[in-house]
Amino acid sequence: MPRFAALDLGSNALRLRIVEAHASGLGREQLSLLPDAAGAPWREVVSLRAPVRLGSEVFVTGKLAASSIGQACAALREFRQSMDDAKVDVYRATATSAVREASNRSTLVERARREAGIELEVIEGIEEARLIQLAVARRLKLAEKRALLVDVGGGSTELTYLDKGRSVWATSLPIGTVRLLEMYLRGVKAVDRARQKLLFEGVDRTLAEAVPTLKKLPFEMVVGTGGSLDTLFELCPAKGGHAGHARAVDVALMKTLLGKLFALTPDQRRESFGLRPDRADTIVTASSIFLRVAELFKAPAIVAPGVGLKEGILEELVDKYFDRWDTESEARSVVDGCVRLGKRYGFDQAHGELVASLAMSLFDDITAFHGFGERERLLLRSAALLHDVGDYVSYGGHHKHSYYLIQHSDIMGLTPGERAIVANVARYHRKSPPDPSHPNFRDLDKEARMKVRGLAAILRIADALDREHLGKVKSVRAEIDGKGRKLNLVITGEEDRELEEWTVRAKSELLRDVFDLDVAIAGAAPSVRPGTRETAAATAGPSSSRPNGR
Repeated sequence: MPRFAALDLGSNALRLRIVEAHASGLGREQLSLLPDAAGAPWREVVSLRAPVRLGSEVFVTGKLAASSIGQACAALREFRQSMDDAKVDVYRATATSAVREASNRSTLVERARREAGIELEVIEGIEEARLIQLAVARRLKLAEKRALLVDVGGGSTELTYLDKGRSVWATSLPIGTVRLLEMYLRGVKAVDRARQKLLFEGVDRTLAEAVPTLKKLPFEMVVGTGGSLDTLFELCPAKGGHAGHARAVDVALMKTLLGKLFALTPDQRRESFGLRPDRADTIVTASSIFLRVAELFKAPAIVAPGVGLKEGILEELVDKYFDRWDTESEARSVVDGCVRLGKRYGFDQAHGELVASLAMSLFDDITAFHGFGERERLLLRSAALLHDVGDYVSYGGHHKHSYYLIQHSDIMGLTPGERAIVANVARYHRKSPPDPSHPNFRDLDKEARMKVRGLAAILRIADALDREHLGKVKSVRAEIDGKGRKLNLVITGEEDRELEEWTVRAKSELLRDVFDLDVAIAGAAPSVRPGTRETAAATAGPSSSRPNGR
């Protein structure tokens, strides 16, 4: 049976979980995973935890301490040995807030590769939230419920709003157990009232960023994840569970417990409640975050599913290995995220969706020439939806503003590298083509630059077909004359579309350069060949006095 490993380098500890799963048949519907005692769809082989606090210095100095890097690498060597002994087939190793915020994170990444043979991936908060959401949705079966998911880690807290198991909204906030400890309670033993007030004010100030949005999103329950919540479940369980789930933390009991914890030193907490040394101090900050969230939304209990980042990683690894990963659902999630981002900046949704539809048709019809796959198709669709989002800042130079807004926004389901491609494709939907002198394009690797050129070439044609944002063109089909190296566009829609057809010719130069295809419009009258002064003017910007001319 294949074996899978998830490595989680958090701010408070490093964790490894190895599981095995098997398919009873060849078809997706025949897949059968072995549940462990806790109900997860696999059998656990190894579970290790190394109490290395990577966040001990980062949240104060901005750098990983040399001693912490050394301890982490030693733990990773042990993890590597365990993976080799277990004969792991597939693994994913992730590092979260402490590492992603460290200016010297590359040192840890390089040493992990060199000393332990582990490829370490530094993930963003939104990717962390996606993976945790995956684990929670699978474990709790939230298909008919709305829930607020709160994951409290060492350096950050991820808030995700789930509607029927799907993410509708998510954010990553810079509050975590180790971060708060370093900021407000460093060197403090028992926590006096002044420090308590300071701690709560810090939590409330950060949560305030998300509260206005969450107040508009009603939910039936709060779900918590993270090692600290599992400890709180042991210390103050809700009698009879909550919202149909057996494992939950009673908020009133947690508030009482927190008062007791404040009055004790870490050593006393460890002795009184049987806590690990690295949990005896962070349990105070973790309880403070969970309590404030529960009080904000008047939640009497917090459901504790007992899963987290590692389990989300494993869910995805197993599904993809057995070819049962729902790529369509993943794509819908990315598209939904793009639409939400567009609405935040008041984009022209009808135009974005029409351009995306036209771009998809062109992409599919010239597959033989571009050679891109489904993932690139999704990146083009995302860029098409958001290409004009920069209008929020200013129409003049809006393509550059679109790049900035996309590049600096969270889109769940896209990696940072993929988001950079989407941002660049949107950037080059008009005016000058991709140029190595542009920092945003130059900073991409060779493969990403190739994708940007190809996808932007398609987007420029699709956008030209809705030049005035009036929806005159309803659909397009591309027919390739291979011998003549010609791309014939068969267009359906209103007959009065001279400006759109003109703009297609004006913006076809990049497609000709990338794919060696000349663009022609079936049934259109001959026109000035691209490259003339008139064509350049059309490429540069608005040339029509019509309303909504772009």
